[in-house]
Amino acid sequence: MNFEGLSVWAEEELAAVLKVLPEEVQVAAGRCVLSLEKRPGDSAWDKDLEGDELGLFEGSCLLDDPASTDLPRIRLFLENLWEWVEGDEQDYRDEVGTTYLHELGHYLGWDEDDIAERGLE
Repeated sequence: MNFEGLSVWAEEELAAVLKVLPEEVQVAAGRCVLSLEKRPGDSAWDKDLEGDELGLFEGSCLLDDPASTDLPRIRLFLENLWEWVEGDEQDYRDEVGTTYLHELGHYLGWDEDDIAERGLE
């Protein structure tokens, strides 16, 4: 599957996920930049990554400093997600949604335990 096709599926899934979120979460999500990328490696911060990450949240969470000039960003690594689900379209779509919600949880200030309690690990 090529990156363009993976991007279309990811965008469709993300639109569906956002529609069912509570309004206040939708508003918060709208303040966080979303970046769909092939794999980690293009950012200056990527030197500390393993390379197999499915997603990543960068920036300040809402609880730390909502007035921060540090632009919050969620990065989804589509080729890694595709490999993780071993090339299954429905599993890919599901994992895109789960990974996005996981990273959005970090933006909302949830720690790993909070995220696990919500089934987003």
